[in-house]
Amino acid sequence: MSSTNLEMGIVGLPNVGKSTLFNAITKAGAEAANYPFCTIEPNVGIVDVPDKRLEVLSKMFNSKKIVPAGMKFVDIAGLVKGASKGEGLGNKFLAHIRQVDAICEVVRCFEDSNITHVEGTIDPVRDVEIINTELCLADMETIDKQVQKVRKLIKSRDKDAAGKMAVLEKITDALGEARPVRSLTLTKEEKASIKELELLTDKPVLYVANVAEAEAADASQNKYVKALSEYAAKEGAESIVISAKVEAEIAELPAAEQKDYLEMAGLTEAGLDRLIKAGFKLLGLQTFLTAGEMESRAWTIVKGYTAPQAAGKIHTDFERGFIKAEIVSYDDLVKCGSKQNAKEKGLVRMEGKDYVMQDGDVVEFRFNV
Repeated sequence: MSSTNLEMGIVGLPNVGKSTLFNAITKAGAEAANYPFCTIEPNVGIVDVPDKRLEVLSKMFNSKKIVPAGMKFVDIAGLVKGASKGEGLGNKFLAHIRQVDAICEVVRCFEDSNITHVEGTIDPVRDVEIINTELCLADMETIDKQVQKVRKLIKSRDKDAAGKMAVLEKITDALGEARPVRSLTLTKEEKASIKELELLTDKPVLYVANVAEAEAADASQNKYVKALSEYAAKEGAESIVISAKVEAEIAELPAAEQKDYLEMAGLTEAGLDRLIKAGFKLLGLQTFLTAGEMESRAWTIVKGYTAPQAAGKIHTDFERGFIKAEIVSYDDLVKCGSKQNAKEKGLVRMEGKDYVMQDGDVVEFRFNV
């Protein structure tokens, strides 16, 4: 997990609308006040995770500023057959993809005679399989190198080597059948033994069906979308429908006009917001909040984090010297109108080291280093 922002790598074959979507995302970041965007490299953009709770807390605590959680999008060069062998921008593509937390795979689900498809016809499942095959082949290469190393360890009678080899063999069999590593049921120990390999097919995937403008609000009749969502379901992956063209048009509008445009298009929220929510769900993430005069801020953590682990997101000293966490749920706080009222009603709790954080916890950590 990246230290500050969740990272999503946007991948896809050439001409599927991947860059249109990325540009719309980063434009949203550059132009609309809601999404301050900073360019780190030409193909990286950070956008804010929309969270209406921050506005409310900011008014309640008279905060000087609001700091939302961030999501980083990495636009990875269009992939072609043979990328694992360095075809096209293959090697660059694969190096970038190793760094991200999750893969967002854009798949073309619209007909347009003016935009040629690299494979000649529209077929989402075939397109997905081209990319998955390339990722499997790249992982196979990584595993082969690892097998050589582990063989040497077995010869030198390393006590963990046999266990490692068993995991590598299990993965080799799956990759040989073009099955991604994420589809395997591995134990905690087995997962830990391959973590450092950063296998591409071990990363969670979100499939984005890119549809024509007319189908942005309702793509239920689109046979390509149906085929893609069935494929994703079989793999245990998430899929969402977005029209990159509509997103590009929304991104060009001032913030005040975006809501009207969405209503006209029959949408309740922008595709970017749905993409971020799906990313959170995919990675099992949630948000806790801190609020005071200086700032109201959202922090992203993995579900299941304890209070000290959450404190560590703010500063390692907070985790090291953790004493207690003063916690009130956002809903309780808003109902009471102030933290003082929530305290009087007994809704502000002191939690210790074993407390498992909940989404929307408003926290003040006590620590001593």
